[in-house]
Amino acid sequence: MQNAAGTDAERALIDWLRTWKDPAGPRGVATINCSLFHNDRLHQFDAVVWTPTSCVVIEAETFTAPQDGVLEIPLNGPWMVSGELAQFAGWEKSTPLERSREHTFALQNFLAARGLGQRAVHGLGLIVPMRGADIDVHQGWSDPSFDVIVTDDPRRLERYFEALAENGHNLWSANDIAIAFRGLGILPYLPAPQDLLNEGFLGPIDVTLWHGGPTQAQAEAYAEEQAELERAAQQSGGLIAPWYSPWKLYPRVGGDLDFGRAFLRITLAIGMIVAIVWVLWFVVTAVLTYGPT
Repeated sequence: MQNAAGTDAERALIDWLRTWKDPAGPRGVATINCSLFHNDRLHQFDAVVWTPTSCVVIEAETFTAPQDGVLEIPLNGPWMVSGELAQFAGWEKSTPLERSREHTFALQNFLAARGLGQRAVHGLGLIVPMRGADIDVHQGWSDPSFDVIVTDDPRRLERYFEALAENGHNLWSANDIAIAFRGLGILPYLPAPQDLLNEGFLGPIDVTLWHGGPTQAQAEAYAEEQAELERAAQQSGGLIAPWYSPWKLYPRVGGDLDFGRAFLRITLAIGMIVAIVWVLWFVVTAVLTYGPT
């Protein structure tokens, strides 16, 4: 997490994200109040949250008046609460949906220019009501890339990311996060490779992506540790696993019992074994069928 924020909504979001320390909770890395210059325009993001399965741009808002009722979210136009204009604290004239469209499009293009365009960027409007307010949400259209949450309960935001994780696949590697942080100009806030692996992001690690940042020494220490493990395996006569082996893509992390990572290792290993057996069967069948009799 990086960059202290000034608005009440951003401060609430920071407090919520800092509570995600339970191993069973959402995993990932967040940047608060970061920006991107794209197509001659500065895009200011309230937050961007990367998890191993998703990238979400959050537009955070709070109410300035104790409004109750149904928050109407049209496809275009202002947001209303029971017929009255929603009283948000932000100074922007655009709605969270309009900003989300612009910001997710800009970030998607930014990532695509760096070879990360196959990964979808989601938009989330996080609306924090005043204490005691009772607000329901009515969204008269469906968009899988945009959701709205109206809540003052941090657990509700956790459930949103848990649902994304359940319906998604591991798409983001530690190197992808490093590339994004470097491009956004927030390299000083890039976590060390060990921390990203602990959060469930995929390996292997390109240490050069950490060069010039405050965690460069930790990245180089990680690289030296991996090199030492390979040297030890070589000296003991063991085989050095290639970069695409399950143990390189989903490495074990000391002191962390990660059943999700272990499941991915086992699944990939079984898939490789099945593929090898299928190739051998195909070759043997071809020789027996078309070979000399």
